Amino acid sequence: MQPANRGACMDCRPSGALPKSFLEPCLLLLIKEEPGYGYDLVTRLSNLGLDDDSAAVYRTLRSLEQRGEVYSYWHTSSTGPARRMYGLTPAGDEALSASVTAVTETHQAIERYLCRHALVQGRPSLPRADEPARNSPLLHDLARRSRP
Repeated sequence: MQPANRGACMDCRPSGALPKSFLEPCLLLLIKEEPGYGYDLVTRLSNLGLDDDSAAVYRTLRSLEQRGEVYSYWHTSSTGPARRMYGLTPAGDEALSASVTAVTETHQAIERYLCRHALVQGRPSLPRADEPARNSPLLHDLARRSRP
């Protein structure tokens, strides 16, 4: 029995998705900029490049409220229905600062990865097992460098 060909799967490409918990710091940032209600926050998320569904946003807002990072209150208006508004608490401000540190570290790691990828893109690749190693420009270069 042959092993599965792991490199040939066209549908197995990385998706390029943002980290799973990235919605939380984004909501904290938006609420710090300006308190808002759920649908308003969903709309403002799109300006950050996030297209999360409303249900995920409301679940996350409830979770943030349970942790004491946001508070909510009912805002009534003479022109429309009452809306639950969300504001940032001091704990939410601390969580936002901590998330900025974490996102900065992730950003730096991604930059290091991209730089290393760019470097290897310019290098000749190692020979495949079925190719003669003597024809490899990389091996010739390594051999030349190792001579006294």
